[in-house]
Amino acid sequence: MGSELAVVWDEALLEYDLGGHHPLHPIRLDLTMRLARSLGLLDGVDAVKPQPATEADLLRVHTAEYLAAVRAAPLSGYEAGHGLGTEDNPIFDRMHEASALVAGASIGAAEQIVSGRSDRAVNIGGGLHHAMADNAAGFCVYNDCSVAIAWMLEQGVERIAYLDVDVHHGDGVQAAFYDDPRVMTVSLHQHPVTLWPGTGFATEVGKDGADGTAVNIPLPPGTGDSGWRRAFHAVVPSLLADFRPEVLVTQCGADPHRDDPLADLSLSVDGQRAIYQDLRELAENCAGGKWLALGGGGYSLFRVVPRAWTHLLATLLDRDIAPETTIPEDWMAYATRRAQNIALPTSMSDGSDPSYEPWTGVTTTAVDTAIRDARHAVFPLHGLDPADSRD
Repeated sequence: MGSELAVVWDEALLEYDLGGHHPLHPIRLDLTMRLARSLGLLDGVDAVKPQPATEADLLRVHTAEYLAAVRAAPLSGYEAGHGLGTEDNPIFDRMHEASALVAGASIGAAEQIVSGRSDRAVNIGGGLHHAMADNAAGFCVYNDCSVAIAWMLEQGVERIAYLDVDVHHGDGVQAAFYDDPRVMTVSLHQHPVTLWPGTGFATEVGKDGADGTAVNIPLPPGTGDSGWRRAFHAVVPSLLADFRPEVLVTQCGADPHRDDPLADLSLSVDGQRAIYQDLRELAENCAGGKWLALGGGGYSLFRVVPRAWTHLLATLLDRDIAPETTIPEDWMAYATRRAQNIALPTSMSDGSDPSYEPWTGVTTTAVDTAIRDARHAVFPLHGLDPADSRD
Protein backbone atom coordinates (compact mmCIF):
# COMPACT_ATOMS: atom_id res chain seq x y z
CA MET A 1 0.00 0.00 0.00
CA GLY A 2 1.48 3.33 -1.06
CA SER A 3 1.27 6.67 0.73
CA GLU A 4 -1.97 8.63 0.73
CA LEU A 5 -1.12 11.05 -2.10
CA ALA A 6 1.83 12.29 -4.15
CA VAL A 7 1.39 15.95 -5.04
CA VAL A 8 3.64 16.82 -7.96
CA TRP A 9 4.20 20.55 -7.84
CA ASP A 10 6.72 23.29 -8.33
CA GLU A 11 6.16 26.98 -8.99
CA ALA A 12 8.03 26.49 -12.25
CA LEU A 13 4.77 25.00 -13.58
CA LEU A 14 3.43 28.57 -13.57
CA GLU A 15 5.76 29.26 -16.50
CA TYR A 16 3.29 27.55 -18.84
CA ASP A 17 1.90 31.01 -19.53
CA LEU A 18 0.21 31.84 -22.83
CA GLY A 19 0.44 35.51 -21.98
CA GLY A 20 -1.62 38.64 -21.58
CA HIS A 21 -5.33 38.04 -21.11
CA HIS A 22 -5.28 34.47 -22.40
CA PRO A 23 -8.02 32.44 -20.66
CA LEU A 24 -5.59 29.73 -19.49
CA HIS A 25 -3.87 31.95 -16.96
CA PRO A 26 -1.47 30.29 -14.50
CA ILE A 27 -2.83 32.33 -11.59
CA ARG A 28 -5.51 29.65 -11.25
CA LEU A 29 -2.81 27.16 -10.20
CA ASP A 30 -1.21 29.64 -7.81
CA LEU A 31 -4.57 30.42 -6.20
CA THR A 32 -5.41 26.72 -5.87
CA MET A 33 -2.21 25.82 -4.08
CA ARG A 34 -2.48 28.86 -1.82
CA LEU A 35 -6.07 28.00 -0.89
CA ALA A 36 -5.19 24.37 -0.17
CA ARG A 37 -2.32 25.47 2.05
CA SER A 38 -4.42 28.10 3.83
CA LEU A 39 -6.98 25.44 4.71
CA GLY A 40 -4.24 23.16 6.07
CA LEU A 41 -4.88 20.49 3.46
CA LEU A 42 -1.24 20.10 2.54
CA ASP A 43 0.12 20.01 6.09
CA GLY A 44 2.56 17.12 6.22
CA VAL A 45 2.51 16.64 2.46
CA ASP A 46 5.88 17.11 0.76
CA ALA A 47 5.52 18.09 -2.88
CA VAL A 48 7.31 15.98 -5.46
CA LYS A 49 9.44 18.22 -7.68
CA PRO A 50 8.76 17.55 -11.38
CA GLN A 51 11.40 16.94 -14.02
CA PRO A 52 10.94 17.86 -17.69
CA ALA A 53 9.78 15.13 -20.04
CA THR A 54 12.61 13.90 -22.24
CA GLU A 55 12.46 13.84 -26.02
CA ALA A 56 11.93 10.07 -25.84
CA ASP A 57 8.98 10.63 -23.49
CA LEU A 58 7.37 13.11 -25.85
CA LEU A 59 8.02 11.03 -28.96
CA ARG A 60 5.76 8.28 -27.59
CA VAL A 61 2.89 10.64 -28.50
CA HIS A 62 4.20 13.50 -30.66
CA THR A 63 6.12 13.55 -33.94
CA ALA A 64 9.76 14.59 -34.19
CA GLU A 65 8.78 17.30 -36.69
CA TYR A 66 6.33 18.78 -34.20
CA LEU A 67 8.87 18.79 -31.35
CA ALA A 68 11.31 20.63 -33.62
CA ALA A 69 8.61 23.18 -34.48
CA VAL A 70 7.82 23.83 -30.81
CA ARG A 71 11.50 24.34 -30.00
CA ALA A 72 11.97 26.70 -32.92
CA ALA A 73 8.73 28.64 -32.58
CA PRO A 74 9.93 31.39 -30.18
CA LEU A 75 12.64 32.26 -32.71
CA SER A 76 10.63 31.87 -35.90
CA GLY A 77 7.92 34.49 -35.47
CA TYR A 78 4.22 34.57 -34.87
CA GLU A 79 3.13 31.93 -37.36
CA ALA A 80 5.04 28.68 -36.96
CA GLY A 81 2.58 26.13 -38.33
CA HIS A 82 1.47 23.03 -36.43
CA GLY A 83 -1.22 25.09 -34.70
CA LEU A 84 1.41 27.34 -33.10
CA GLY A 85 1.12 31.11 -33.21
CA THR A 86 -2.67 31.18 -33.25
CA GLU A 87 -5.02 33.06 -30.94
CA ASP A 88 -5.62 29.87 -28.96
CA ASN A 89 -1.99 28.78 -28.93
CA PRO A 90 0.25 31.86 -28.99
CA ILE A 91 3.99 31.43 -29.02
CA PHE A 92 5.79 32.29 -25.78
CA ASP A 93 9.39 32.26 -24.57
CA ARG A 94 10.72 28.86 -23.48
CA MET A 95 7.57 27.24 -24.79
CA HIS A 96 9.16 23.82 -25.22
CA GLU A 97 10.74 23.89 -21.77
CA ALA A 98 7.53 24.95 -19.99
CA SER A 99 5.43 22.43 -21.91
CA ALA A 100 7.91 19.62 -21.34
CA LEU A 101 7.83 20.35 -17.61
CA VAL A 102 4.03 19.97 -17.54
CA ALA A 103 4.34 16.64 -19.34
CA GLY A 104 7.18 15.59 -17.06
CA ALA A 105 5.08 16.43 -14.01
CA SER A 106 2.37 14.06 -15.22
CA ILE A 107 4.95 11.34 -15.87
CA GLY A 108 6.31 11.98 -12.39
CA ALA A 109 2.85 11.53 -10.92
CA ALA A 110 2.39 8.32 -12.92
CA GLU A 111 5.78 7.06 -11.72
CA GLN A 112 4.70 7.48 -8.11
CA ILE A 113 1.83 5.07 -8.75
CA VAL A 114 3.65 2.55 -10.96
CA SER A 115 6.53 2.33 -8.48
CA GLY A 116 4.12 1.65 -5.62
CA ARG A 117 5.24 4.67 -3.61
CA SER A 118 1.72 6.15 -3.77
CA ASP A 119 -1.70 4.84 -4.68
CA ARG A 120 -2.84 8.30 -5.76
CA ALA A 121 -0.98 11.14 -7.42
CA VAL A 122 -1.92 14.53 -8.81
CA ASN A 123 -0.56 17.15 -11.18
CA ILE A 124 -3.02 20.03 -11.20
CA GLY A 125 -0.85 21.76 -13.80
CA GLY A 126 -1.57 18.96 -16.26
CA GLY A 127 -4.64 17.94 -18.22
CA LEU A 128 -3.63 19.52 -21.56
CA HIS A 129 -5.84 17.07 -23.42
CA HIS A 130 -6.32 18.72 -26.83
CA ALA A 131 -2.77 18.58 -28.23
CA MET A 132 -2.46 16.17 -31.14
CA ALA A 133 0.52 14.19 -32.38
CA ASP A 134 1.57 16.88 -34.84
CA ASN A 135 -0.10 20.08 -33.66
CA ALA A 136 -1.08 22.28 -30.76
CA ALA A 137 -4.77 22.82 -30.11
CA GLY A 138 -7.09 24.31 -27.51
CA PHE A 139 -4.39 25.98 -25.35
CA CYS A 140 -2.38 22.72 -25.28
CA VAL A 141 1.15 22.32 -26.67
CA TYR A 142 2.12 18.84 -25.44
CA ASN A 143 -0.54 16.34 -24.40
CA ASP A 144 0.69 15.43 -20.94
CA CYS A 145 -2.29 13.10 -20.39
CA SER A 146 -1.34 10.94 -23.37
CA VAL A 147 2.38 11.19 -22.60
CA ALA A 148 1.82 9.88 -19.06
CA ILE A 149 -0.46 7.08 -20.27
CA ALA A 150 2.03 6.03 -22.96
CA TRP A 151 4.81 6.03 -20.36
CA MET A 152 2.78 3.73 -18.09
CA LEU A 153 2.06 1.35 -20.96
CA GLU A 154 5.77 1.14 -21.67
CA GLN A 155 6.39 0.27 -18.01
CA GLY A 156 4.10 -2.74 -18.40
CA VAL A 157 0.73 -1.46 -17.20
CA GLU A 158 -1.72 -3.47 -19.29
CA ARG A 159 -5.04 -1.60 -18.95
CA ILE A 160 -5.60 2.08 -18.26
CA ALA A 161 -8.89 3.96 -18.08
CA TYR A 162 -8.82 7.66 -18.89
CA LEU A 163 -11.86 9.61 -17.68
CA ASP A 164 -12.28 13.21 -18.81
CA VAL A 165 -14.75 15.50 -17.00
CA ASP A 166 -13.69 18.71 -18.75
CA VAL A 167 -16.53 20.57 -20.50
CA HIS A 168 -14.65 20.11 -23.79
CA HIS A 169 -14.22 16.72 -25.42
CA GLY A 170 -10.94 14.96 -24.60
CA ASP A 171 -10.15 14.70 -28.29
CA GLY A 172 -6.37 14.53 -28.19
CA VAL A 173 -6.28 11.60 -25.78
CA GLN A 174 -9.03 9.78 -27.67
CA ALA A 175 -7.08 10.24 -30.92
CA ALA A 176 -3.85 8.96 -29.38
CA PHE A 177 -5.41 5.67 -28.26
CA TYR A 178 -8.38 5.24 -30.60
CA ASP A 179 -7.03 1.91 -31.90
CA ASP A 180 -5.34 0.74 -28.69
CA PRO A 181 -7.42 -1.80 -26.72
CA ARG A 182 -5.25 -1.27 -23.63
CA VAL A 183 -6.68 2.21 -23.05
CA MET A 184 -10.32 3.09 -22.50
CA THR A 185 -11.03 6.79 -22.96
CA VAL A 186 -14.26 8.14 -21.46
CA SER A 187 -15.35 11.75 -21.93
CA LEU A 188 -18.36 13.57 -20.49
CA HIS A 189 -18.60 16.95 -22.21
CA GLN A 190 -20.93 19.54 -23.65
CA HIS A 191 -22.51 18.31 -26.88
CA PRO A 192 -20.12 18.80 -29.84
CA VAL A 193 -22.79 20.50 -31.96
CA THR A 194 -22.72 23.33 -29.41
CA LEU A 195 -19.07 23.59 -28.37
CA TRP A 196 -15.50 23.36 -29.67
CA PRO A 197 -13.79 21.05 -30.71
CA GLY A 198 -16.89 19.60 -32.39
CA THR A 199 -15.98 15.97 -31.68
CA GLY A 200 -17.07 13.46 -29.07
CA PHE A 201 -20.29 12.03 -30.49
CA ALA A 202 -21.59 8.85 -28.89
CA THR A 203 -20.88 7.01 -32.15
CA GLU A 204 -17.10 7.52 -31.74
CA VAL A 205 -16.30 4.16 -30.13
CA GLY A 206 -12.78 3.15 -31.23
CA LYS A 207 -11.55 1.06 -34.15
CA ASP A 208 -9.27 -1.71 -35.40
CA GLY A 209 -9.68 -4.11 -32.50
CA ALA A 210 -10.30 -1.37 -29.94
CA ASP A 211 -14.03 -1.07 -30.60
CA GLY A 212 -15.79 -0.06 -27.41
CA THR A 213 -12.75 1.53 -25.78
CA ALA A 214 -13.72 5.08 -26.73
CA VAL A 215 -16.77 6.22 -24.79
CA ASN A 216 -18.44 9.58 -25.27
CA ILE A 217 -21.33 11.09 -23.33
CA PRO A 218 -22.23 14.42 -24.96
CA LEU A 219 -24.43 16.44 -22.61
CA PRO A 220 -26.91 19.15 -23.60
CA PRO A 221 -26.09 22.78 -22.71
CA GLY A 222 -27.48 23.71 -19.33
CA THR A 223 -26.88 20.30 -17.76
CA GLY A 224 -26.44 20.75 -14.02
CA ASP A 225 -25.20 18.69 -11.11
CA SER A 226 -28.05 16.18 -11.00
CA GLY A 227 -28.12 15.54 -14.75
CA TRP A 228 -24.35 15.26 -15.03
CA ARG A 229 -24.12 12.75 -12.18
CA ARG A 230 -27.14 10.83 -13.46
CA ALA A 231 -25.37 10.36 -16.81
CA PHE A 232 -22.07 9.44 -15.18
CA HIS A 233 -23.56 6.75 -12.98
CA ALA A 234 -25.73 5.35 -15.78
CA VAL A 235 -22.77 4.74 -18.08
CA VAL A 236 -19.31 4.82 -16.54
CA PRO A 237 -19.16 2.39 -13.57
CA SER A 238 -20.53 -0.56 -15.57
CA LEU A 239 -18.01 -0.06 -18.37
CA LEU A 240 -15.04 0.31 -16.05
CA ALA A 241 -16.10 -2.71 -14.03
CA ASP A 242 -16.00 -4.70 -17.28
CA PHE A 243 -12.72 -3.16 -18.48
CA ARG A 244 -10.92 -3.63 -15.12
CA PRO A 245 -8.20 -0.97 -15.47
CA GLU A 246 -5.05 -1.17 -13.42
CA VAL A 247 -4.90 2.62 -13.15
CA LEU A 248 -7.60 5.28 -13.43
CA VAL A 249 -6.42 8.56 -14.98
CA THR A 250 -8.81 11.51 -14.64
CA GLN A 251 -8.69 14.88 -16.37
CA CYS A 252 -10.51 17.16 -13.94
CA GLY A 253 -11.22 20.33 -15.89
CA ALA A 254 -13.22 22.78 -13.77
CA ASP A 255 -14.96 24.40 -16.74
CA PRO A 256 -18.32 22.56 -16.54
CA HIS A 257 -19.17 25.09 -13.81
CA ARG A 258 -22.07 27.44 -14.52
CA ASP A 259 -19.80 30.51 -14.10
CA ASP A 260 -17.25 29.41 -16.67
CA PRO A 261 -17.09 31.98 -19.49
CA LEU A 262 -16.19 29.56 -22.29
CA ALA A 263 -18.97 26.97 -22.10
CA ASP A 264 -22.57 26.30 -21.15
CA LEU A 265 -22.89 23.50 -18.64
CA SER A 266 -24.28 24.43 -15.23
CA LEU A 267 -22.45 22.56 -12.50
CA SER A 268 -21.83 24.07 -9.08
CA VAL A 269 -18.72 23.72 -6.92
CA ASP A 270 -20.84 21.41 -4.76
CA GLY A 271 -21.49 19.25 -7.81
CA GLN A 272 -17.80 19.21 -8.68
CA ARG A 273 -16.96 18.16 -5.12
CA ALA A 274 -19.48 15.30 -5.43
CA ILE A 275 -18.02 14.29 -8.80
CA TYR A 276 -14.51 14.06 -7.36
CA GLN A 277 -15.90 11.83 -4.64
CA ASP A 278 -17.54 9.72 -7.36
CA LEU A 279 -14.14 9.42 -9.07
CA ARG A 280 -12.53 8.32 -5.81
CA GLU A 281 -15.14 5.60 -5.39
CA LEU A 282 -14.64 4.54 -9.00
CA ALA A 283 -10.88 4.25 -8.51
CA GLU A 284 -11.36 2.16 -5.41
CA ASN A 285 -13.97 -0.14 -6.96
CA CYS A 286 -12.54 -0.55 -10.46
CA ALA A 287 -8.81 0.21 -10.36
CA GLY A 288 -7.59 -1.13 -7.05
CA GLY A 289 -7.37 2.41 -5.69
CA LYS A 290 -4.75 3.51 -8.26
CA TRP A 291 -5.74 7.04 -9.26
CA LEU A 292 -3.77 9.61 -11.27
CA ALA A 293 -5.54 12.99 -11.27
CA LEU A 294 -4.71 15.84 -13.65
CA GLY A 295 -6.01 19.39 -13.93
CA GLY A 296 -7.41 20.72 -17.20
CA GLY A 297 -9.60 23.60 -18.30
CA GLY A 298 -11.29 26.14 -16.08
CA TYR A 299 -11.51 29.84 -16.84
CA SER A 300 -13.34 31.32 -13.89
CA LEU A 301 -9.91 31.93 -12.41
CA PHE A 302 -10.85 33.35 -9.03
CA ARG A 303 -14.35 32.15 -8.22
CA VAL A 304 -14.31 28.53 -9.39
CA VAL A 305 -10.99 26.86 -10.19
CA PRO A 306 -9.28 27.37 -6.79
CA ARG A 307 -12.29 26.04 -4.88
CA ALA A 308 -12.96 23.15 -7.25
CA TRP A 309 -9.39 21.90 -7.32
CA THR A 310 -8.93 22.41 -3.59
CA HIS A 311 -11.90 20.06 -3.20
CA LEU A 312 -10.12 17.71 -5.63
CA LEU A 313 -6.97 17.74 -3.51
CA ALA A 314 -9.05 17.19 -0.38
CA THR A 315 -10.81 14.22 -1.99
CA LEU A 316 -7.52 12.67 -3.09
CA LEU A 317 -6.19 13.06 0.45
CA ASP A 318 -9.37 11.68 2.09
CA ARG A 319 -9.53 15.01 3.92
CA ASP A 320 -12.88 16.10 2.51
CA ILE A 321 -13.75 19.74 3.16
CA ALA A 322 -17.25 20.55 4.38
CA PRO A 323 -19.02 22.72 1.80
CA GLU A 324 -19.87 25.39 4.35
CA THR A 325 -16.18 25.92 5.21
CA THR A 326 -15.26 29.61 5.20
CA ILE A 327 -12.44 30.66 2.89
CA PRO A 328 -9.48 31.87 5.00
CA GLU A 329 -8.83 35.59 5.28
CA ASP A 330 -5.22 35.36 4.08
CA TRP A 331 -6.33 33.80 0.79
CA MET A 332 -9.09 36.38 0.41
CA ALA A 333 -6.59 39.20 0.89
CA TYR A 334 -4.15 37.75 -1.64
CA ALA A 335 -6.85 37.08 -4.25
CA THR A 336 -8.50 40.47 -3.74
CA ARG A 337 -5.27 42.24 -4.70
CA ARG A 338 -5.28 40.39 -8.03
CA ALA A 339 -8.97 39.97 -8.81
CA GLN A 340 -9.60 43.41 -10.37
CA ASN A 341 -13.01 43.98 -8.80
CA ILE A 342 -14.24 40.37 -9.25
CA ALA A 343 -16.57 39.39 -6.42
CA LEU A 344 -14.87 36.56 -4.55
CA PRO A 345 -16.67 33.63 -2.91
CA THR A 346 -16.56 33.47 0.87
CA SER A 347 -17.15 29.74 1.35
CA MET A 348 -16.27 26.43 -0.31
CA SER A 349 -19.88 26.00 -1.45
CA ASP A 350 -22.27 27.49 -3.99
CA GLY A 351 -25.18 26.45 -1.76
CA SER A 352 -26.33 23.79 -4.25
CA ASP A 353 -27.65 20.28 -3.70
CA PRO A 354 -25.72 17.90 -6.02
CA SER A 355 -27.95 14.86 -5.44
CA TYR A 356 -29.39 13.01 -8.43
CA GLU A 357 -32.00 10.43 -9.32
CA PRO A 358 -30.51 7.25 -10.83
CA TRP A 359 -31.45 6.46 -14.41
CA THR A 360 -34.19 3.83 -14.62
CA GLY A 361 -34.04 3.00 -18.31
CA VAL A 362 -36.72 5.52 -19.28
CA THR A 363 -35.89 8.38 -21.65
CA THR A 364 -37.74 11.51 -20.55
CA THR A 365 -35.15 14.33 -20.73
CA ALA A 366 -32.32 15.48 -22.98
CA VAL A 367 -29.83 14.03 -20.50
CA ASP A 368 -31.66 10.69 -20.68
CA THR A 369 -31.29 10.82 -24.46
CA ALA A 370 -27.54 11.27 -24.03
CA ILE A 371 -27.48 8.31 -21.65
CA ARG A 372 -29.45 6.17 -24.07
CA ASP A 373 -27.25 7.04 -27.02
CA ALA A 374 -24.01 6.38 -25.16
CA ARG A 375 -25.20 3.06 -23.78
CA HIS A 376 -26.53 1.87 -27.14
CA ALA A 377 -23.28 2.81 -28.86
CA VAL A 378 -20.90 1.08 -26.45
CA PHE A 379 -22.60 -1.36 -24.09
CA PRO A 380 -23.18 -4.15 -26.66
CA LEU A 381 -19.45 -4.09 -27.46
CA HIS A 382 -18.86 -5.15 -23.84
CA GLY A 383 -21.64 -7.72 -23.67
CA LEU A 384 -23.78 -5.36 -21.59
CA ASP A 385 -27.49 -4.72 -22.12
CA PRO A 386 -27.99 -1.03 -22.99
CA ALA A 387 -31.65 -1.14 -21.94
CA ASP A 388 -31.08 -2.73 -18.52
CA SER A 389 -30.52 -0.05 -15.87
CA ARG A 390 -28.87 -2.65 -13.64
CA ASP A 391 -25.88 -2.78 -16.02
